[in-house]
Amino acid sequence: MTIYSHDVTNKTVRIAALKAKLSEHLRTVQRGARITVLDRDTPIAEIVPVQASVQPLPSQAPQPGARAWKDLPRPAPLGRYIDVVALLREDRDRR
Repeated sequence: MTIYSHDVTNKTVRIAALKAKLSEHLRTVQRGARITVLDRDTPIAEIVPVQASVQPLPSQAPQPGARAWKDLPRPAPLGRYIDVVALLREDRDRR
């Protein structure tokens, strides 16, 4: 990556290298660089710095007495069997 006051060249990194040195790459992005992530020489994602104008999502604490997720009732089963392996094979065959 080359950075001059007026010129920024994107850095590219493969998935394995990104995983191996994630913290280092994130510090690079924090300094203003953009990183293109490659999967076998195919660009699949881009890591870019967060803009100052982006507002964080609002969050709030649960109300007193609210039930935990694990205590919420589960929806009833659909009553039909779905073979997920067959669905996966069908999807892969289409590709």
